[in-house]
Amino acid sequence: MRFDERFIEELKARLRPSDVIGRSVKLKRQGREFVGLSPFAKEKSPSFFVNDDKGFFHDFSSGKHGDIISFLQETERLSFVEAVSRLAAEAGMQLPAEDPQAAEREQKRAGLSDWMDLAQKWFAANLRRQTGKNTREYLERRGLPEDQWERFGLGYAPNDREGLKNALIQRGAKPGELVEAGLLISPEGGGQPYDRFRDRLMFPIHDARGRIVSFGGRAMNPDDRAKYLNGPESPLFHKGATLYGLPEARRILGAEKRGEQGIIVVEGYMDVIACHRAGLPAVAPMGTALTEEQMERLWRVSAEPVLSFDGDAPGLRAAYRAIERALPLLKPGRSFRFALLEGGQDPDDILRDKGAPALRQAMAQTRTFSAVLFQREVEAEPLDTPERKAGLKGRLRAAANAVTDKDLAEQYRRDLFERFDGLFPRPSNAPQGASGGYGDRAGGRWKGRNVLLGQTVEGQRAMHALSRAIEPVAAALVHGVIEDPERLDDHMEAIARYGFGDPALSDLAKELVRLRFSGRSLDSAALRRHLAGSGYDVLMHEVEKAAAKSGAPFLAADKPLGETRNLWSQAFDVLTRAAALDEALASAKSEAHKVFDASAFALVKAERDALRRAIKTGTIWSDDASS
Repeated sequence: MRFDERFIEELKARLRPSDVIGRSVKLKRQGREFVGLSPFAKEKSPSFFVNDDKGFFHDFSSGKHGDIISFLQETERLSFVEAVSRLAAEAGMQLPAEDPQAAEREQKRAGLSDWMDLAQKWFAANLRRQTGKNTREYLERRGLPEDQWERFGLGYAPNDREGLKNALIQRGAKPGELVEAGLLISPEGGGQPYDRFRDRLMFPIHDARGRIVSFGGRAMNPDDRAKYLNGPESPLFHKGATLYGLPEARRILGAEKRGEQGIIVVEGYMDVIACHRAGLPAVAPMGTALTEEQMERLWRVSAEPVLSFDGDAPGLRAAYRAIERALPLLKPGRSFRFALLEGGQDPDDILRDKGAPALRQAMAQTRTFSAVLFQREVEAEPLDTPERKAGLKGRLRAAANAVTDKDLAEQYRRDLFERFDGLFPRPSNAPQGASGGYGDRAGGRWKGRNVLLGQTVEGQRAMHALSRAIEPVAAALVHGVIEDPERLDDHMEAIARYGFGDPALSDLAKELVRLRFSGRSLDSAALRRHLAGSGYDVLMHEVEKAAAKSGAPFLAADKPLGETRNLWSQAFDVLTRAAALDEALASAKSEAHKVFDASAFALVKAERDALRRAIKTGTIWSDDASS
């Protein structure tokens, strides 16, 4: 059986590699990737990576690399047809019937794609000619410099009914092919086809693989009836499945340092370009509301894509429509966040008026799906009578029931009803707390607790990390890794699980492991530059100060490298042993109601306490402490 390229691409678009591969390989998320032990070789430290953004796996131990189809072929010894058939059933796709014309159609699509590439080059050339002068001035007014035009493939379609047509026919194109590709319009009443795009700034539209499948054009004449015009449905272009800017957004996500940024959905071509210039991974639908197919594509890239809308009434209505379409599709690990921009400015305005940092900050101020859903229902009508309050509760219940995943629907019911109770709290004589603000909610009432409203989780962690001294031994271990990054290699799994024995260093430990798993080869100087650029410069300064107090022998400059690595490993083993004993004691306490061996508990606790004393006092460096 022969599968055309479109079928294979659609199959891959519907399935996340981490889901398919995760059924046979235990995977753990590390930033934007998943990591696990190689299914192709025996190993102790994981070197097998899965990247959903790029749609492939890579195994460093065996050198194998591929997609979900080749993974099944390798691990289950399936043929190509068997692997595709298995995955198609999982994705809910019907296998195509045997079609002797399939190869011919695929060849035809390839030919149409060639004409799209030539059309883009023709548009780009016109932008730099005299005929494109007004469009160049328009781009300058919009703050888009000339050195960015090529990056985004911008061009100009002259006000000529047959300019593109004649240019491509001279290269061998047939008018019928250009009509089929959406570049020409064939008059309904008969007559010669003519150029679809005239006097427009041209934006190439790419599919997920980076191939040009259509164009969008912005009218240069303010009196033109259609300000923006997209190409029609064609053998290359399916409007409801395409997202403008997706290949570049994926590239930005792949280069993103910490892997926390989700893909962003904005409204227009220029907004996408503004975000990309600011280093933000953005896409836009084709002038319509997001379709279910586009949502599925977004979730393949990010677990929580950010939907950006203006914060005014029309923008909120658009956000609420997105909520309505997304609710039945939500699942654990698949949701949206919202960035509601204030002041009537879109991303392009913000970049031009305030700069890239302001745009990144605006896009970072997001709200959860459930918060905006609750706002939608609250704003539906005044809540000044018991009947209207009861109506709100009914709408919240209906919204939760629209979530088809039963477990998630139950969590939404709880969340929305807690928000309802917070909006209409029951009378209570209990004091609210010294801060006068809201804190943790328990038993239907708000317990007073000092919190800084608006403080991020990252900010809280940073304040906590700097609010106390770092453990000198833990600092010495980190300092040793920064001086000699290869020390990580034999301890990756343990560091990912236990860190370096000090909660203040947890995020730094995760970043070090992520970097090493990514395959990037960084020496000490490059690693320091990366960490400083990632916001760890203050913490590294504190690490160096604490490490200087540790007396760690592996930091001595006069010892051979092999000896310092052995000493570092011994110290790290002591810390991980102490952490494992902490876990064992905590587990024993939690299971004490079932069975409890007091003597065994005392022995474990004694060993743990001895290790902690050795770490605290510095006697960890003696042979007895580390043996």
